[in-house]
Amino acid sequence: MAYGNRMSQQFHGSQQHHNRGRKKEDENDALMRLPDKEIAGCINDIGIPFTAADLIKPNPQQIQMVFEWFAELLMNMTRETVEPAMRAAADEICGDYPDIVPTDTRNLMGFFTSLRRLMMECGVNDFTFTDLTKPTHDRLVKIFSYLINFVRFRESQTPVIDEHFNKGEKIKSRIDTLYTENQEMEQRLEEMRRTLKANEAQVKDKVRRNDELKARLLELRRNQERVAEMLERAKADKARRQAQLEEKTEKVVRTRQEVEKLRPYVMESPISLQASLSELSENLLREKAQIDAMEKRARALQTSSDTFTVVSNDVQACVRLLEDISVELQKEDEEESRASRNREAISERGNNVREVEQTEKLLQRQLSRWNERIESLRKNAQEKAEVAQARMEELREVQKQLREERAEKQRDMERRRIRIEQTEKKMADLKENIESEIQSAHDEYLKLESHIKLYITDMEKCL
Repeated sequence: MAYGNRMSQQFHGSQQHHNRGRKKEDENDALMRLPDKEIAGCINDIGIPFTAADLIKPNPQQIQMVFEWFAELLMNMTRETVEPAMRAAADEICGDYPDIVPTDTRNLMGFFTSLRRLMMECGVNDFTFTDLTKPTHDRLVKIFSYLINFVRFRESQTPVIDEHFNKGEKIKSRIDTLYTENQEMEQRLEEMRRTLKANEAQVKDKVRRNDELKARLLELRRNQERVAEMLERAKADKARRQAQLEEKTEKVVRTRQEVEKLRPYVMESPISLQASLSELSENLLREKAQIDAMEKRARALQTSSDTFTVVSNDVQACVRLLEDISVELQKEDEEESRASRNREAISERGNNVREVEQTEKLLQRQLSRWNERIESLRKNAQEKAEVAQARMEELREVQKQLREERAEKQRDMERRRIRIEQTEKKMADLKENIESEIQSAHDEYLKLESHIKLYITDMEKCL
C-alpha cells in the first residue's frame, strides 16, 4: 500500500508537471496568437485571396496552397521541387509497382516532411498531416500565427541574413574560382609536362644527332689530314718527277747536240756509224721508253692532281658542313637555354601549383575540422536522443506500472463498490426487516397496551 501511495504521488506529480507544461504552452500560444482578420490580411498581402471565413471554415486545397507559398518563401521549396526525390524513393522502394502510391499523395507527403521541419523551427512542435488534410480553425490560427511571427522576425533580421548569405556566396564563388584556377593550373601543368616530354625527346634526338655529327666530323678531319698528307706526298713526288723529266730532257738535248757535233766525224766510217746509229737507236728507244714512262707518270700525276682537287673540294664541303654543324650547335645551345628557361618557368608554375595545393589542403583540413565538429555535434545529438529515448522508455515503464496500478486500483475499487452495494443492499434489507420488526413490535406494544389498559379497567371495575 505504501508503494502504491508513492506511485500515485509520482503519477500525480508528473501529471501536475505535464499540466504546468501544458499551461505554459497555452500561455505561449496566447501570446503568439493573432486575430483572424490580421491573419487573413497577412495572407492577402502575399497575393492569395483569403478571408476570415476561409479561416473559420478552411478548405484543405486552399490551406495547402498557403502552406506551399510559405515554404517557397522561407525554404525555396514546393511540391514540384520534392517530386524528383520522392519519385526516386518510390522507384527504389516500390520497385516494379511505382504507381501503388498516387503521385499527388506522394508529393504531399514529401512536402509535409519538409514543412514539418519548418514548423519545428517556427515553434510548432505538434504539426501533423491532419493539419494539411483536415485543418481546423484553432489549429490554423495557431500555426499561421507562429508562421507570420516567424516571417516578421525574419524580416527584422534581414541585414544579418543578407550578410551571412553574402558571405556564403562569396566563399562559394571563391571556392569555385580557386577550383577553376586549380583546374586551369593542372591543365597548364599537364601541357607543360607534355611539352617538356616532347622537348626532351627532341633534345635527346638532337644530342644524338650532335654526337653523330661530332663523330662524323672527327672522322672527316682524320680523312682530311690523311688526304692532305697524300696530297703533299703527291706534290713532292710530282716535283721530283718533273725535275727528273727536265733533267732527262736536258740530257737528251745535250746528247743530240753532241750527236750533231760528232756526226761529221762519224760519217767517214759506215761501220762505226752503223754502230753509233744502232747505239743511238737503242739510246733513242730507251729515251722514248723513258719519255713514254715519264708521260704516263705525268698523266698519272695529273690524274692524282685531279683526284686531289676533288678531294680538296670534298674537304671544303666538309668544312662548310662543319660550319653548318657549328650553326646547328649554336641553335642547339639556344634550344637548351630556351629549354632551361622553360624548366624554370615549369618549376615556378610547379611552385604556384604547390601553393594552390597547399591552399586546397588547408581548405580540406578546415572542411575536415568542420566535418568533425558536425560529426561531434551529430554524435552529441544522437547521445542526447539516446538519453531522451532511454528516459522515454523509463517514463513509459513508469507509465505502464502506473497504468497497471491504476487498473488494479480500479478493479479493487470495483470490488469494493460491489461489496458496498451488496452491503448497502443488505443494510436496506436489514433496515426493512428492522422496520417491519419495529412495526410488528409497535403493533404488539399497542396490543399489549390496549390489553393492559383493558386489564387496568377491569381491575378498576373490580375494585
